[in-house]
Amino acid sequence: MLGASILIVDDQEVNVMLLEQMLANAGYTRVSSTTDPFAVCAMHQQQHYDLILLDLQMPGMDGFQVLEALKVIEPDGYVPVLVITAQPNHKLQALQAGAKDFVSKPFELVEVETRIRNMLEVRLLHRQLNRYNQQLEHTVMLRTAELRASEARFQRFAELSTDWYWEQDADGTLTNWSGPVTDMVGIGGGDSGGWDVAERALLDENIAERKPFLDFVYSRTTPNGTVQYLQVSGEPMFDESSRFVGYRGVGRDVTAMAAMFTKK
Repeated sequence: MLGASILIVDDQEVNVMLLEQMLANAGYTRVSSTTDPFAVCAMHQQQHYDLILLDLQMPGMDGFQVLEALKVIEPDGYVPVLVITAQPNHKLQALQAGAKDFVSKPFELVEVETRIRNMLEVRLLHRQLNRYNQQLEHTVMLRTAELRASEARFQRFAELSTDWYWEQDADGTLTNWSGPVTDMVGIGGGDSGGWDVAERALLDENIAERKPFLDFVYSRTTPNGTVQYLQVSGEPMFDESSRFVGYRGVGRDVTAMAAMFTKK
């Protein structure tokens, strides 16, 4: 905190010297000053001060006008200003104008040091929070981009693959799939016409008992009289409470492969 950048703005040199000496004695190492209120905004744009000690009563451009100008250029909307005033009725007005705190003239050095320390703590915490939010936003953007890229790769893989991917809930309803899964017996209530009864019963038994099955081959006779062979693999899914929530797996048409073995 002692390395925080502080700007003193007061048209009275004696006040500037007093505050500079006080801050030096307290251990602050980055203290700047100006007696020109018109220079404050340019200096803040260049240095991004952690705290500005601002006198309200200055000729040409008073502290209230400086406050309004600082609001325009402060990127995060937090104007780090501690006003200095000898007018009690100006305190509330200054806070309403955007100042974060105030000290009264003539100075009580202990009060000034305490208010400066308190404001710097708040200011530095505010900056840390902003940095954290920026890092969090950046991390979310990266993770979102990675997820989209992963989804795109999976989708492309599914499009290029001969396998059909499928997921179903505990009631047997398809929830996610790629390919003609609904044509596969026992998956999502597909048409069972023409399926081998014994094979169909065996698949239904596996699913009913929540058993995994690997490369299960079954067949059906299509309306034109040809035999179609399908191969499916699946595993049950469970949630954190070990409650059954459905099945997922892959399947493919192996009719051509079956025909090759038949010829042999």
